[in-house]
Amino acid sequence: MASSHSSPPVPRPSSSDGIFKKKVDSSAKQYKHVRSLPDVCPKEPTGDSRSLCDGPSVVADQHKWTVYNSKVNLPAALNDPRLAKRESDFFTKTWGLDFVETEVMPSFYLPHITKEHFAPYLQVTTQREKIHEKFKSVCPAKDDIDTIPILSNNHDKSRTDLEQVPKIFMKPDFALDDPLTFNAVLPWSHFSGAGSKGSRDVASSRLLQEKLSHYLDVVEVNIVHQISLRSEAFFHAMTSQHELQDYLRNTFQAVKVLRDRIAQIDKVMCKGSLNILRQALTRNNSIKLYNKMKLMATVHQTQPTVQLLLSTSEFVGALDLIATTQEVLQQELQGIHSFRHLGSQLCELEKLIDKMMIADFSTYARSDLDRPLEDENQVLEEERLVSLVFGLLKQRKLDFLEIYSEEMMSAAKNIVKQCVISTISEIEEIDTEIVVKLADQMRLMNFHQWFELLKCIFVNFIFFLKRVKATLSVIRSVVLLVLDRNQKTKVLDGALADRNPGKSFNTVTEVGYLTHEGMFISDAFSEGEQPSVGAEPRNPRTSYLSSEPCGSDSTSEQECTTESSSSREQTSSSVTPGGVEITINEDMKLTDLELGRVANNIQELLYNASDVCHDRCVKFLMARAKDGFLEKLNSSEFVALSRSVELFVQETEELCGRRSMSLRGALQSQANRFVNRFHEERKTKLSLLLDNERWKQAEVPAEFQDLVNSVADGRISLPEKRATGTEERKPADYLIVDGQKYAVVGTVLLLIRIFLEYCQCVDDIPSIITDMLTRLSELIKQFNSRSCQLVLGAGALQVVGLKTITTKNLALVSRCLQLIVHYIPIIRAHFETRLQPKQYSILRHFDHITKDYNDHIAEISAKLVAIMDSLFEKVLSKYEVKAPMPSTCFRNVCKQMTKMDEAIFDLLPEEQTHMLFLRINASFKLHLKKQLARLNVVNDGGPQHGLVMADVAFYTGNIQALKTLKNLDLNMAEIWEQKR
Repeated sequence: MASSHSSPPVPRPSSSDGIFKKKVDSSAKQYKHVRSLPDVCPKEPTGDSRSLCDGPSVVADQHKWTVYNSKVNLPAALNDPRLAKRESDFFTKTWGLDFVETEVMPSFYLPHITKEHFAPYLQVTTQREKIHEKFKSVCPAKDDIDTIPILSNNHDKSRTDLEQVPKIFMKPDFALDDPLTFNAVLPWSHFSGAGSKGSRDVASSRLLQEKLSHYLDVVEVNIVHQISLRSEAFFHAMTSQHELQDYLRNTFQAVKVLRDRIAQIDKVMCKGSLNILRQALTRNNSIKLYNKMKLMATVHQTQPTVQLLLSTSEFVGALDLIATTQEVLQQELQGIHSFRHLGSQLCELEKLIDKMMIADFSTYARSDLDRPLEDENQVLEEERLVSLVFGLLKQRKLDFLEIYSEEMMSAAKNIVKQCVISTISEIEEIDTEIVVKLADQMRLMNFHQWFELLKCIFVNFIFFLKRVKATLSVIRSVVLLVLDRNQKTKVLDGALADRNPGKSFNTVTEVGYLTHEGMFISDAFSEGEQPSVGAEPRNPRTSYLSSEPCGSDSTSEQECTTESSSSREQTSSSVTPGGVEITINEDMKLTDLELGRVANNIQELLYNASDVCHDRCVKFLMARAKDGFLEKLNSSEFVALSRSVELFVQETEELCGRRSMSLRGALQSQANRFVNRFHEERKTKLSLLLDNERWKQAEVPAEFQDLVNSVADGRISLPEKRATGTEERKPADYLIVDGQKYAVVGTVLLLIRIFLEYCQCVDDIPSIITDMLTRLSELIKQFNSRSCQLVLGAGALQVVGLKTITTKNLALVSRCLQLIVHYIPIIRAHFETRLQPKQYSILRHFDHITKDYNDHIAEISAKLVAIMDSLFEKVLSKYEVKAPMPSTCFRNVCKQMTKMDEAIFDLLPEEQTHMLFLRINASFKLHLKKQLARLNVVNDGGPQHGLVMADVAFYTGNIQALKTLKNLDLNMAEIWEQKR
């Protein structure tokens, strides 16, 4: 089939009538939907554009149809997607690939049509055609307008065809080796039958094959359609690729010519200069051999020199010599057979020096920390300490701080032990032969002796921390000097690198070129700057090994001078804060990060020293507290202990820069126990007072009045005890608070003093404020609840033996409660100024307490009204409207009202008395109104009305005759029913 088809241009549809013709005259409009690729190999702007390639230009002829446009794949021609119908592949799909199309012969039944048949028609349409051509340039062609709809119709058609293909073929992970995919594409369940189903299976398989072939054709047609849309871009890229190959061919030829010329220049101009360099290399090798022999002689004397330095404890010098020798053995003398064991010997020697330095540092720390605290010298043998620290840093033995920490803990323990022994030896009452253990001996001390011992321990620990801080400051100064030197060295190296940026680049370039020739003589160029590098080791520390002068020639002398000056530049002397001068060179194995970590560890060690001292004090405190000694202290003794501990904590914080919390925590736990005992004592005291209280008005001593006055002036504290010789003042009947008189019982006076004791304790020991606030709230609640049980609940009848709870008792309790309510905001403000803002939430206890007290006061008032209410109900139920007037009932009512006034007149203020009697009068009017309604007595001006009004007038006159009720508005008109 391929032999019977040529490669004609692809036919395109010109209209919808099914007639196809070749497009020869192509314009820009024909290709306006196809975007061509850019020219990947543009032509030179000058010269003949056809010199490299005689074919058509992709740039100039991209829109002109040429023979190259006929390069179309044969399947693409057979499956052209632009055809309206698929006539071209209908027979091949049905009858096979062997079918050959032939030209259809003209029909014998149709006449032969020539041009003359159209002559009349052309004569008629010639004029119309001229007019049409005239306006053709103005109006666009209909074909151009319909191009976009045609293309969109073809796109919709291809899209519709693609939708026929199942989605499983379009998945990116489509693979027939997957069993699920294979079964979905080829459902073998349709072919599993046998016998009579054989013909059906054959038909099913043939149908499946036809369906898959159809899917394949649809996909191929769409692929060819996409290729046809981009065919011009493909041909453009292929043409550009051909031009690129021509350019590469010419470039390859030019490079070959250039390399030949370079090879000739190298042969003519470089051979001679290279021979000169070989001679210089030979001379330098001879000098290096001589200097290396001298270096071997110096290295041979390393071990005796190290032994000599160790005999004088010069650890740093010995380590420098060993390090320098090791570096020389690895760099300059590597591979020397006679020195094959020297490196391992030096390593063993270095390990021995490490052990010696650690042992020496341990001995130094022990002797420094165990010497008497009275010694004024803060740092012992500072030069020795600096030398040891520098050597340990050089060897990366950073665990020396742990050794110092262990010695420090042991020394702190010995300080406490020595203080206890020296103090006990001065106390004659303690027999050390009978009581052997120090802890038992210490428990025999009284508070004054024990407290003096504690202060002595605090003073010794302060001296101890000052000594530790001075020693650690020297160690830290050495570390910081080394760190500073490292940073300066880095800055200097960076400045030198910036000063000569191109030197290393040129050397590398020349050495690389000579090595290309097969001669490994790179050392010749490094010797060009320093011709005798081998005369001394490259590291400046090799000056340790220089026992003889350098070579006799001028070059060697110049190198020795340069080497010594470099050594002086990279080795510096620094002075510690104690005035000790140390020499630091660049050979430190520690990085800046490690040195910074060591400096931080030194600071942490100082913090640990403070913690150790606090821990030892805590153990001393707990040893004395085992028998409850600290819980039995009175307030003044515990306050003195607390202040002493706070002073010690502040001094250690100033010395070490961080506050240790262990001692303060131990004191806090003891303070909590002290608070428990303090609170239980006062709670028990209050309970005893309440149980023995007879709820009668007590006299107010002058000292309590002074106490209240000091609180009013803003001094919430207990007054100092007066001298016994002062004049005694008579007690008063009332307690004057802010101008108001308060009749109180003795328990309330003592309760106010207890309040001030709590406030005073909080001022002396601020750490217990929250606990003390909670306990004080509990105490105030206890007074409220217990007084309610004893008075309102009539518990005092059994506890104290009272015959009855009178109205005077109730009024007195109410007034006492009002006094406590008056002091609650003052106490709250006192605690609030000493609390942290985040602790303000616990102040809500005072709000609850105030509410409970006010409720209690309201209940007492209600109880007083209820007493009179029951009396009114009992008396007025027997009331009859008849002479004589005033009636007996009203006489009894007025008598009881007079007794009520006499009972509360001296206890409650006038405002409260008015409010109470208004409530009692309202209750009286209510019962009288009910009785009058029961008796059918109305406000009609009759005889009965007159009698009632006489009783009411008697009642009103008696009530207003009382002391504080002259202006009381009784409003007795409410006893009558309102007329409807």
